[in-house]
Amino acid sequence: MFTMVVLLLISNGLMAQQATHFITDDVDIYMHSGPGTQYRILGTIEAGQSVTLLNESQNDYSKIRDHKNREGWVISELVKKGTGLRNRLPIVEAELAKAKQTLAQLDQSSESVTQQLTSANQQILSLESELASASQQRDHAIKELNAIQDNAQSRMWQQGALIAGLGALIGIFLVYLPRPQRKKKSRWM
Repeated sequence: MFTMVVLLLISNGLMAQQATHFITDDVDIYMHSGPGTQYRILGTIEAGQSVTLLNESQNDYSKIRDHKNREGWVISELVKKGTGLRNRLPIVEAELAKAKQTLAQLDQSSESVTQQLTSANQQILSLESELASASQQRDHAIKELNAIQDNAQSRMWQQGALIAGLGALIGIFLVYLPRPQRKKKSRWM
């Protein structure tokens, strides 16, 4: 992949330096030795072929250098600026292949993300059920704790009432007990 990108960049750089023009994509044309049809034909230039425009023009003809490094004259209106379809096609095909590869990677990534999302959703459902169970256990434990606290308070009140009752009984009992008499001081023992 990396070498393909490097080759595309190098070929684009070379084409940009040399061939900034192309022969119209509609028709093959003849290259003449001079600016007109009366001059000898040097060869044919195929439609879409890259050429270098040399800064000479006469009448309706311009001087060019073709891909075979031949110099000659062609009709000016058939020389277009930029890159022809012939040279753009491999670039477009390479970009298409790259786009397809990227799309395939995105599809794989999408499937992976979908699987991860499904797994995460299952984990969420599992955790939600565990949370519900833990909440029920907590609520049950709180009820038990409240019951234990209520029982402890009830026992404490019962014990307090028992102690108070016993104290009252002892107090009443002590009131009715005969008191020992004090010895009179006048007595000798």
